[in-house]
Amino acid sequence: MQDEIDFVFDATKDDMDRAISHLEKAMVKIRAGRANPSMLEGVMVEYYGAPTPLSQVSNVNTPDARTISIQPWEKQLITEIEKAIMNAGLGFNPMNNGESVIISVPPLTEERRRDLAKLAKGESENAKVGVRAARKSAMDELKKLGNDGLSEDMRKDLEADIQKMTDDYITKCDALFTKKEKDIMTV
Repeated sequence: MQDEIDFVFDATKDDMDRAISHLEKAMVKIRAGRANPSMLEGVMVEYYGAPTPLSQVSNVNTPDARTISIQPWEKQLITEIEKAIMNAGLGFNPMNNGESVIISVPPLTEERRRDLAKLAKGESENAKVGVRAARKSAMDELKKLGNDGLSEDMRKDLEADIQKMTDDYITKCDALFTKKEKDIMTV
């Protein structure tokens, strides 16, 4: 019986950790005014007929807070990289100097900052939904264990432990959102 209980707790913690991990990755992709190589993470470049992530065909770095520099490993990729960035819908206008692709990241307007904060809030809410789904799954498993002989007192204690774990993860989601919102709204 203890093995089943441990399994439920481990699976629940893993699911909640995945929700937080996904939220962290989503928050990194949301622009906060400064140039960041992760802004181009989803860009796919046609490379010998196959869509390939930009990071696998070039070096992407940020020489300053408003510039992203992309140094392709093969010069003939420059036009493909420019086309891929334009098609990605990121709102960037890439330029090339014959050696590399340069993106000038424009400063955010107040309205765009509010939109990005709303986007971050939505990602935070999605993560909370994932955490709550993990809690529901764990509670259902505990009910099944209750039917298989787990005492009601023990089940109630375990449910309280799972609720505490859920509250802790919800607090982590809120903290990540608050940090990102502050980052976005800082001019």
